[in-house]
Amino acid sequence: MERNVERSADQDPTRRRFLTAVAVGGAMGLAAAGCGNRAARTSAGASALAPGLVSPGCRSSKVKVAKVYLGRPKALWPTPALDLQEEMARYEAEFARMGSDFADVAFVTNDLVTKPDEAAALKDRLQSADGVLAIHLSMGVVPALRQVLAAGRPTMLFAAPYSGHEWTGFGNLMRQKEGAMLDCLLTDDFAELAEAVRPFRALHHLREARIVNVTTRDFSAYAKACKDKFGTDIVQVGRDRVIALYEAVPDAEAEAETRRWIAGARRIVEPDRAEIFRSCKLALAMHRLLDEEAATMITVDCYGSMWRKLPAYPCIGFARLNSLGLGGMCESDLQSAMTQILYQGLVGRPGFVNDPTMDCSDNAIILAHCMGTPKMDGPCGNAAPYQIRTIMERQEGAVCQVFMEVGRKTTMGRFIGTDAIHYFTGDILEAPDVPRGCRTKIKVRVDGDAETLWRNWAHGLHRVTCYGDLTKDLARFARFAGVPLVNEALPRPAEPAQA
Repeated sequence: MERNVERSADQDPTRRRFLTAVAVGGAMGLAAAGCGNRAARTSAGASALAPGLVSPGCRSSKVKVAKVYLGRPKALWPTPALDLQEEMARYEAEFARMGSDFADVAFVTNDLVTKPDEAAALKDRLQSADGVLAIHLSMGVVPALRQVLAAGRPTMLFAAPYSGHEWTGFGNLMRQKEGAMLDCLLTDDFAELAEAVRPFRALHHLREARIVNVTTRDFSAYAKACKDKFGTDIVQVGRDRVIALYEAVPDAEAEAETRRWIAGARRIVEPDRAEIFRSCKLALAMHRLLDEEAATMITVDCYGSMWRKLPAYPCIGFARLNSLGLGGMCESDLQSAMTQILYQGLVGRPGFVNDPTMDCSDNAIILAHCMGTPKMDGPCGNAAPYQIRTIMERQEGAVCQVFMEVGRKTTMGRFIGTDAIHYFTGDILEAPDVPRGCRTKIKVRVDGDAETLWRNWAHGLHRVTCYGDLTKDLARFARFAGVPLVNEALPRPAEPAQA
């Protein structure tokens, strides 16, 4: 049965919030109550809601943001007649209008600062925040801004046109030691106030995140590096615990989940119903495991130490979790799991981990993996059409072959260890359905040069795709996190050839 799946009515780049998690017995759909005032649509049926997630990728707490207005009475720009309280109220009305974008934000300050000593008095509260959102109201604020920066917290400065001439020095300040944690938005678009908090949210999500890795392999060195750098916990879980949870899932719940996935599919190609049932039962068990661990992400060593050791492949379970604002990542790929948490923190959308192959004739790269996620627009977005297939390489199991939206801008990236992020961007040209490579595929025209991309390629096969151009968001995060950001599709300085 083929269904028509509408594109989301909301293509605004502003992030929309997902305020509640989904009960274990539900499928991918969300009721409108969990997605602000926008009714969510899905091709797999509606589900019950349960408390749990503050926002996609985060269970535990809201993002703490210190909001500081910087202005001087009777400053010459934008006008000596400016009423600072009225100007502050104008901004506050915009924050109220965009309330859903800040639903997971706790503002720990909301102060008007007119003198440097007033900013200095806020130091303790600034230091308690994940980040500082400073709003430039008038000329003459740099001394107060320096006091804000002295707190040492990531700081986004929003400066609308006519605020003053200080913008001419912001670039130089960012290059100085005291401005190392500063970035700026010079714009009259109030929607960018929501973009300003994205890097703070991503840092918060990574610090609060807990990843479950189902494997027998030793990953302690990388887990320690993640904990030391970002605060992320990565814990090991063995087969026996997963099997116990699987056996505890009532068959009636697994049967209901199976019916939802089958009803939502365009068609079932290879897997039989028993295989889909086992996959759905494992999906519910994995969700329960995340709840027990207070975790948001699971990855399974499905092609390694867990191959054929579990009742089913975890692919449908991963697709389900990704569509709910939690996370499932293939092949115990912890670097890709960290990348998805970063994406969820920045824009609230999951990633599509993939095995790329090149097509330079179209300046393109084909991104393929058997496991696709229907709700690539996030838990409050629409679901893409999908078929239920076997895993191509193994000719067994059950996966969602997802047909992503042609024309969408995408970002492909991955943490390289914990010390760098490699990425590139492009536009989806097509979602091929050919009997080669993995089941879910998108062909993406590269922004930049495909030849340069493959010549620069390093650090493994996987990349993680997210809807949207995340270049600016990644740059701000990378600045605050202290990691290099490398565009793989752009030329690099020439290196001498090795003998």
